[in-house]
Amino acid sequence: MYRDQEYWGKALPSFGDPEAQLLIVGLAPAAHGGNRTGRMFTGDRSGDFLFQALHGAGFANQPVSSHRQDGLALRNCYITAIVRWAPPQNKPTPAEIRRCLPFLESELKLLDRVKIVLVLGRIAFDGYLQVARRQVKLPPKSRMPFRHGATYELPRPLPRLHCSYHPSQQNTQTGRLTLPMFKKVLRDIRKCLASGELS
Repeated sequence: MYRDQEYWGKALPSFGDPEAQLLIVGLAPAAHGGNRTGRMFTGDRSGDFLFQALHGAGFANQPVSSHRQDGLALRNCYITAIVRWAPPQNKPTPAEIRRCLPFLESELKLLDRVKIVLVLGRIAFDGYLQVARRQVKLPPKSRMPFRHGATYELPRPLPRLHCSYHPSQQNTQTGRLTLPMFKKVLRDIRKCLASGELS
């Protein structure tokens, strides 16, 4: 389908507003999405779903993202991922996750205005908590289950944690994650940021 295009084909950088209060943590670049275009969630169905919702919530200037020069800009939002390259069969190995987590850890230190972290899917949730546990003492995993719409107040200085199913086609085409479900998560985040209670 994309034989005429030159693929990015290397580790994918994060992108967005460096002063963002919202940090979104995804899973990994899609083989024919970010791995092709060179920008996370750009050029695939997951990105179509994500940016439509972000635009509706005011976190993006446009609802579509097809290539790196398409004019997309994130507002008060920054996007990163647990794994920086496209894994075989879209399933990152534990070794790949371990190799990439230091990049996420460094980003969290640099993005010092983040008030809320939104993880997309269980792997992003587990990976983010691995990094968080290096900084603070957290409750056991049994008291912090992953589920869509869950929120957790983590010990300072960590941001508040919000959870969503990943916007993969496997989830969106089966109805496990619908646009109204995801928009509600973003509305809740928007309300939290507007309330000032996280300052």
